[in-house]
Amino acid sequence: MGRYRHGGYRKFIVCDNKRREISVADVRDKVVHRLVYDHLNKICDKTFIYDAWSCRIKKGLTGAIERTQTFLKRHPNGYVWKGDVRKFFDSIDHEILQKLLAPKIKDKKTSILLDEIIRSFQSGHGNKKGMPIGNLTSQIFANIYMNELDRFVKCQLKPKAYLRYGDDFILIAHDAEKLEFYRTKIIKFLEEVLKLQMNTKNDRIIKASRGLKFLGATIFPSCRMLSGRNFRRIKKNLNTRNISSYNGLIRKNGNEKQKEQFDWMVLRCLSLE
Repeated sequence: MGRYRHGGYRKFIVCDNKRREISVADVRDKVVHRLVYDHLNKICDKTFIYDAWSCRIKKGLTGAIERTQTFLKRHPNGYVWKGDVRKFFDSIDHEILQKLLAPKIKDKKTSILLDEIIRSFQSGHGNKKGMPIGNLTSQIFANIYMNELDRFVKCQLKPKAYLRYGDDFILIAHDAEKLEFYRTKIIKFLEEVLKLQMNTKNDRIIKASRGLKFLGATIFPSCRMLSGRNFRRIKKNLNTRNISSYNGLIRKNGNEKQKEQFDWMVLRCLSLE
C-alpha cells in the first residue's frame, strides 16, 4: 500500500486569451488521474450546486452562457457583479484541499493516492500550493475547492442569481448597494477561508441591461454574441477533431456573419484533410 509515486511533468506555454503554463503528466499517471477523477466525480458531483457549470457531465460553456442569459432576462433591471480569482490554479492551497477531501474519502488507500497526486505539483508561489492545469484531476479538485464558495453564496448570502464556471462567477441583485455588500463578504471569504485573491482587472459591477462580457460572449437579456477575440481563437484552433464542439458554440451564440464565416472555415478545414 502506498507504493505508487507520481512522475514529473512536461511543461509548455500556451497563449490563448492569456498566457498559461500547461503541465502534462506522462501516460502512466494520466491513467491514474482518470480513475481518480471518475471515483471522485461519483462521490462529489451530487454535492455541487446546480449552477456550477464547468467540467461536469451534461454541463459546459454553452450551457453556462445560456443560463447566464436566462438570469439576465429574469432580472433585466438588476445589477451584476462579475468576478474571478487571480491565478486560481497556482493559488490552490494543498492543506485546505486535503481537509475538504478528508470527510468525503473513507478509504485509506484512496486518501494516500490523493495526497500523492496533490503533492506532485507545486507552483512558483510557495510550498504546498498549486494544481497543474493539464491534469484531469485538477478539474474535479477545482470544483471541490470552489464548492465552498458556492455553498457560502447560496446558503448564506442568497442573491437573486449566482453562477460559476471554473473560477469565473456572477452574482445578480436588484440594487448596486446590495451587490457591493455581497462583494465585500465574498472577497473576505475567499481570502480567509480559501486563501484566494480576487482578480482586480475583472472586478466589475454593471447594470444587467447594458450587457455582460462573460465566458467569451457578450450577453444581453434579449440576445447574445461571441466576442471577436473568442471567434478569432476558434478560427485559429479549428481542426477536424473540434469542429462539432465549436459548431454548437457558434450556432447558439454567434451572429449571422460569424456563422457564415465559420461555415467557410469548416469547408476549408475539411478540404485540407
